[in-house]
Amino acid sequence: MTVKDVIGGFREGAEENVGRDAYANELFQEAVRIGMELNTKYHTPEELREIMGRLIGKQVDRSFRMFPPFYTDFGKNITIGKDVFINSGCHFQDQGGIEIGDGALIGHNVVLATINHDLNPKENRKNHYAPIKIGAHVWIGSNATVLPGVTIGDWAVVAAGAVVTRDVPAMTVVGGVPARVLKTIQEEERYETAV
Repeated sequence: MTVKDVIGGFREGAEENVGRDAYANELFQEAVRIGMELNTKYHTPEELREIMGRLIGKQVDRSFRMFPPFYTDFGKNITIGKDVFINSGCHFQDQGGIEIGDGALIGHNVVLATINHDLNPKENRKNHYAPIKIGAHVWIGSNATVLPGVTIGDWAVVAAGAVVTRDVPAMTVVGGVPARVLKTIQEEERYETAV
C-alpha cells in the first residue's frame, strides 16, 4: 500500500478498500503527531521547512515561510510552490487535494476544505472530495474559507472573511458570503494595495 493508493481512495467514485482505509488511518495519525510537533514549540525556519516536508511527504522549497500553528487532517495531498507564505492558524483539509502556486500568500486562520458530505440521509453523510487549486501570486485574506472544487486564478485576491464557493477568475478581487467579484485588477495595480 502506498500514499498514492490512499490518495486515489479520496477520488469521487473510488470503491471502498479496507486495507487502504486502514493505511489512511495511520497517515491521519501521522499528520496529528507531526502537527503536534510543529505547533507545540519554537522551530527555526529551516526546522519548519523540514517538518512541513515530512507532513506533506514532499520536499518544501527553501523560499517557503510559515508562522505556526498550522493544522491539517492528512497532509500528504498538499503541494506547495516556491515563495509561498502561510500565516498562523490555518486549517487545510487536504484529502481532496490542495495545490498552492508560486508566490501565494495565505492569511491568518484561512480554511481550505476539500471534503463535503452527502445531504441524502440514505448516504449517511458520505464524503465527497474535490481539489482546491490556488494559482500563482494569489493572496487569500484572513479568515477566508475556500470550499471543495474551487480554482483561484493567478494574481487573484480573496478578501478577508470571504467564503469562496466557486472558481475565482485570475486578476480579480472577490469578497463576501458567498464570495463574488468586487473588482478586476489592472496590470498597473498588480503591486498596489488591492483591498
